[in-house]
Amino acid sequence: MTDTSFTPRVFSGIQPSGGLTLGNYLGAMKNFVQMQDAGDFETIYCMVDLHAITVWQDPEALRRNTRELCAGYLAAGIDPERSILINQSQVPEHAQLAWIFNCVARMGWMGRMTQWKDKAGKNAEAASLGLFAYPALMAADILVYHTTHVPVGDDQKQHLELTRDIATKFNHDFGVEFFPITEPVIRGAATRVMSLRDGTKKMSKSDPVDASRINLTDDADAIAKKVRKAKTDPEPLPESVDALEARPDVRNLVNIYAALADVAPQAVLDEKAGGQLGYFKQDLADLAVAKLAPISTEMSRLMTDPAEIDRMLARGAERAREITVPILERTYEIVGMVR
Repeated sequence: MTDTSFTPRVFSGIQPSGGLTLGNYLGAMKNFVQMQDAGDFETIYCMVDLHAITVWQDPEALRRNTRELCAGYLAAGIDPERSILINQSQVPEHAQLAWIFNCVARMGWMGRMTQWKDKAGKNAEAASLGLFAYPALMAADILVYHTTHVPVGDDQKQHLELTRDIATKFNHDFGVEFFPITEPVIRGAATRVMSLRDGTKKMSKSDPVDASRINLTDDADAIAKKVRKAKTDPEPLPESVDALEARPDVRNLVNIYAALADVAPQAVLDEKAGGQLGYFKQDLADLAVAKLAPISTEMSRLMTDPAEIDRMLARGAERAREITVPILERTYEIVGMVR
């Protein structure tokens, strides 16, 4: 492996903090499957449990949530033979490279991270050091595989920019071209799925109102009921996407339909314009059930055999370390570690 030759490779991950939603599926997992199936990249998908513990987690819940997330990946279509599917903490090179990057990144860079400010709030003194430094771990997650492309949502673009800054500074400081300058990939009509009860707010598993979201564990009846009861307005569907700007609740449902159907939002309006929203919501409910109920059913089946999930993750870690070990060893050589 030369310092300037990089295999086209994708890495991304989701925190196993419980409660997978439609937002996770449309904003991330569906795109993960599409990138796997396209065959343009090696694909590596991760349960980032080290990131999860930047805030306190119940140990048993964390184990359960990690397996449930793995089941979600598999049920959504991730093939553990065609992609590498891993649990972050089982690949120690993530944490080892993160320490190197802690020493490359600057305090000012971390302090400017929007998510740090949002999550720490006014109580930053009580936040964990891990929460402050976790963008360096995210950079290590990506660069320990020499990842060339990362599918990201709008809320993660700043962290990927930091990853690029860390790679650039490392390469400059040591006079090498060792780490790639990773490119973002933003795909899909609904990369940001909003609440079914308030189209101005992101769909969230922490929302106390369960009707605000579709959980990937919801059965067909629950999915259909939540869609039919989604907040809208009395006007019919317009002819253009621009006309949805002042109608966030309706725009959200159109975007969800478009993402589930693999079409552009305008294509949805071309077909449905002028229709009453009650009929549109029934069409969306039927589509959502057709797409999501099989995922829910398969997740339930997979969760009955946690030992098999653990075996898959152990095999994924073995495959991952075939990539990460030589990259970390070369990093240590560049930095000057005696091996």
